[in-house]
Amino acid sequence: MAPSLEHSALLLLFQNRPALALELLRGALGVAVDAAEPAQIESVDLTAALPAEYRADLVVRYTGGPSPLVVVVEVQLSKDHEKRYSWPAYVALLRARYRCPVWLLVVAPHAATARWCAKPIEFGNGAVFTPAVLSAEGIPVVVDASAARAAPELSVLSAMAHGGENPEQAVAIGLAGLAALEGLDRDRAVIYFDLMRAALSQAARKAIDAMIPQGYQFRSDIALENQALGEARGRREGEARGKANAVLAVLEARGITPRPEERERILSCLEHPRLDRWVRQAVTVSDSSELFQ
Repeated sequence: MAPSLEHSALLLLFQNRPALALELLRGALGVAVDAAEPAQIESVDLTAALPAEYRADLVVRYTGGPSPLVVVVEVQLSKDHEKRYSWPAYVALLRARYRCPVWLLVVAPHAATARWCAKPIEFGNGAVFTPAVLSAEGIPVVVDASAARAAPELSVLSAMAHGGENPEQAVAIGLAGLAALEGLDRDRAVIYFDLMRAALSQAARKAIDAMIPQGYQFRSDIALENQALGEARGRREGEARGKANAVLAVLEARGITPRPEERERILSCLEHPRLDRWVRQAVTVSDSSELFQ
C-alpha cells in the first residue's frame, strides 16, 4: 500500500533536516544521548538473513559527539499490529550493523494511535522493548521567529500539530512559519508554506493570507493533497465523535453510567465499524464493560 500524503509530508521534514530526530528525542521526549551532528540518512532496507523483508521509514545515523547513535524514524497514523514485531527487529538489526545504540522514534500525531504505539512490547526472558513515541501533544509550539528560522522543519511540524487549535496561537505559529521560510530555496519554501497553511485553522489561514504577496499560487501538489486529506480526516473524526456520543447517549438513557476510563475509550475511538458495533450493543448490555468484551 502506498504511503498517505500525511505520512509522506511528515517524513519529508525528517529527510530534509536529519538533526530533527535527535532534537525531538532530547527536547520533546527528554532522552539523554551524547550523539551529535554530522548526521546522514542511511539505507532503510534492513533485510537480513531472515524470512521477511524489513524496511523502516527513515534511518538517521549521528557520528559526532562522544557516542555515535542511530535513530529509526517511523510515522504511524493508525494501529498496525505487525509493527509490534518489526520495530524491535529494526533496532536489533541496526545495532548489529552499526555497533552502537539505536533508538526507535515513532511519530504518531493522533492521540489514540500514540497511546497504542507507546505500549511496551514483551520479548520474553524478562526483556521489554518500549518505543519512544512523539504525539501531537509532545511536539513543541513554535511561535518565535528566530527559533523558526533556526529549525524550519520543526516550525512546519508545529503547524501540522497545533495549527488547528487556539486561533491566536495558530496565527502566531503561522507568522513564525513565514519567518522560517526566509533563506530557503523556492521549491522547499513553497512546499513548507503550503503544508503549514493547509494545517492552520480557517481563521488563522485568513490572517496569514492577508500577509502574503497578492497572486501567490498554492502549487505544491503534496500540500494541496495534504489539505484535502486533512479536510477528509476532519469529517471522519467528526462523524466518529457523533457516533461515540450516540453510544454514551444510549447508555445514559438506559440508566447505565460508563466508568471514566470507559468513557474516555469510547470518545477517543476513531474506528467506525467498532463504534457502529458499540451503538448496537449499547441497546442491550446490562453494564458498560460488556461493550469491550
